Amino acid sequence: MFDFKVVTNWIDNLLNGFLPPAWATFIEFVLIGVCILVAYAVIALALIYVERKVCAFFQCRLGPNRVGPFGLMQSVADMFKMLIKEIIDIRHIDKFLFNLAPYVVIAASVLAFGCIPFGKGLHILDFNIGIFFLIAVSSIGVVGILLAGWSSNNKYSLIGAMRSGAQMISYELSIGLSILTIVIFAGSMQLSTIVESQADGWFLFRGHVPAFIAFVIYLVAGTAETNRGPFDLPEADSELTAGYHTEYSGMHFGFFYLAEYLNLFIVAAVAATLFLGGWMPLHIPGWADFNQIMDYIPSPLWFIAKTAVMIFVMMWFKWTFPRLRIDQLLRLEWKYLLPINLLNLLLMAIIVVFKWHF
Repeated sequence: MFDFKVVTNWIDNLLNGFLPPAWATFIEFVLIGVCILVAYAVIALALIYVERKVCAFFQCRLGPNRVGPFGLMQSVADMFKMLIKEIIDIRHIDKFLFNLAPYVVIAASVLAFGCIPFGKGLHILDFNIGIFFLIAVSSIGVVGILLAGWSSNNKYSLIGAMRSGAQMISYELSIGLSILTIVIFAGSMQLSTIVESQADGWFLFRGHVPAFIAFVIYLVAGTAETNRGPFDLPEADSELTAGYHTEYSGMHFGFFYLAEYLNLFIVAAVAATLFLGGWMPLHIPGWADFNQIMDYIPSPLWFIAKTAVMIFVMMWFKWTFPRLRIDQLLRLEWKYLLPINLLNLLLMAIIVVFKWHF
């Protein structure tokens, strides 16, 4: 399987060959930043189009089919429309915090996006506390949402922000415990090590019942964490207009919109990385010829395919189940998911200590 470190090392050697080390490092930072922003925009536009098509499929409609072949350019047209929209100046608000909030949300998702290993040797941030860093930076987003709701001086925005804060803080516990279950099984918090540990089998299959339980809870909690249906109470349009971003317009609203879809991608990518081997091909012990054929498929394709399956499942949730009430949403977390997760974590620790796993 091709290792992308060959490419990154070649670029690093090339820049250091004719530039001072400081300038070479600076240019590398700029290149990485441009790659992140381009990937950020492309993935968000692609997911907006996919969600429209998936929604149409579940509702027996066609979805976008006018702008470009099969409606592929519809999201691009919407992007340009949003870029040229006026940012309306709202009175009686905290202008500094109101303008800061979208950037906090975007910064949180970009930092989490940088932790994801997209292929063999194709990752930006990879250190021995990668999981800890990922959980920490992804938690910053709720601060931006609370700032947006409070600074808007709007009762709908404030209620939406308070709902989102309660929801995200609650379900972060289940996400953290599900991830910790896999960390115990892998024996490492480094994402590249976790992926490489799944060369002989993905953790979803090797980790027995605790890994499967952690996987199901992670998907449910991850859907709630991204404020998607049936957990979309913070943006319940029938009750709160648009929730915490009611007063936002133009590109400021676009930032919240992009961050929502990037967070969907991040949650799905982390699920694929921890439970389905990330960029690691499907290997079956004893099937040498089959495993060799699987190795010919580029690692980014494996990663994108697994992430796409997770995204489809989360979209399936949204367009299948009705929206929960706030009491049902919090009861699900505190009375069911959290206790199950704690017992599951203990069970995984026992399995690892006594080496009852494959």
